Amino acid sequence: MTANFAKGPGVNLTKGQAISLQKNDGGTLTAVRMGLGWQAAPRRGLFGSRTREIDLDASAVLFAEKQPIDVVFFRHLVSDDGSVKHTGDNLVGGAGQGGDDEAILVDLARVPVHIDQIVFTVNSFTGQTFQEVQNAFCRIVDETNGEELARYTLDGGGQFTAQIMAKVHRAGGGWQMTAIGNPANGRTFQDLMPAILPHL
Repeated sequence: MTANFAKGPGVNLTKGQAISLQKNDGGTLTAVRMGLGWQAAPRRGLFGSRTREIDLDASAVLFAEKQPIDVVFFRHLVSDDGSVKHTGDNLVGGAGQGGDDEAILVDLARVPVHIDQIVFTVNSFTGQTFQEVQNAFCRIVDETNGEELARYTLDGGGQFTAQIMAKVHRAGGGWQMTAIGNPANGRTFQDLMPAILPHL
C-alpha cells in the first residue's frame, strides 16, 4: 500500500505500509528526521506505582544491495560519508510531550548512490521488554520545515527487547519509507542483523 503525504497531520502508518517521500508540490524531500520517543510504564508495587528508567536506542543501518555498509548509533553518531547523523544518546526517555527522545537526521541528497536502503531499529539497551515501555513511537519529519510526515506507534508490548521500526529505500528517482514494526530481541543493533535481513 503506497500513499503520498497529504497536508496537515502526518500519516499514521500500519505495519508494512509504504509511503512515498514526496512533497505535495511534487518536489523531493531533501532531509528527513527519524524521531524516537518513549516513556517507562509505571509498575505497580507494594508501595504504589514507580517507574524504572529505560534506555532505548535508535540506530540506522545503511545497506548497499543487502550488505551492511555503515551504521549510526550512540557510539558512532555520524555515518562515514556524513549523510546520516544521530543527535545523541538519551538514557531514560520520557520527554512525555510527544517529543523525540532520540533522533537520526538523514540528508537524502547526500546519501551515496550505492546506498539503497537505510533501516531504523530500536533496542532496549537496559534489557527491559516493550511491556515496560509506553507511548513509544517513531516518526519521520521533513527536516526543512518541521512537518511530521508519518508516525509509527510501537504497540502491543510483548516479551521483546527490540523492534525493526522502518526503512527508507530508493524507489524510482526518489525515496520511500516503509513501516516494518517487526519485534525482535537484542540489546544492540548487531544482535538485530538476522532479524533485519528478511526486510531488505
